Amino acid sequence: MMRFLVASSLMLGALVSCAPAQTTNRFVTVTPVLIKVSGAAMRGGQVTIQGRYLGGPTTGQVRLGADETGKGGYRFPAAAIQSWTDSEVVLTIPTDAPVGGSWLFVEVAGKQSTGLPYSVRQ
Repeated sequence: MMRFLVASSLMLGALVSCAPAQTTNRFVTVTPVLIKVSGAAMRGGQVTIQGRYLGGPTTGQVRLGADETGKGGYRFPAAAIQSWTDSEVVLTIPTDAPVGGSWLFVEVAGKQSTGLPYSVRQ
């Protein structure tokens, strides 16, 4: 019985020590993850972004036209946001949004999400 307790304690400690350490970046500890984005739409059309840990409209922003690393791009203005929850963002593509294919990212309190390719049609 004593061997079991010692062995299980050691294993538990090993599992805990293998867990990735999370750092805090302005109170955001988890990387926002984009899972799905609706099909290509024209300017004035609606886009739905689904994901996890997307924060909210006061802490987040959506960028389109960034490169695959998330640099650069067009930031959607707050007026474009129709609704924003921790798992879904619905917005309207503004008339000055860039046309063509690029990458879409959500940034929450300075922490960049994974990216998805997206295209604004003409």
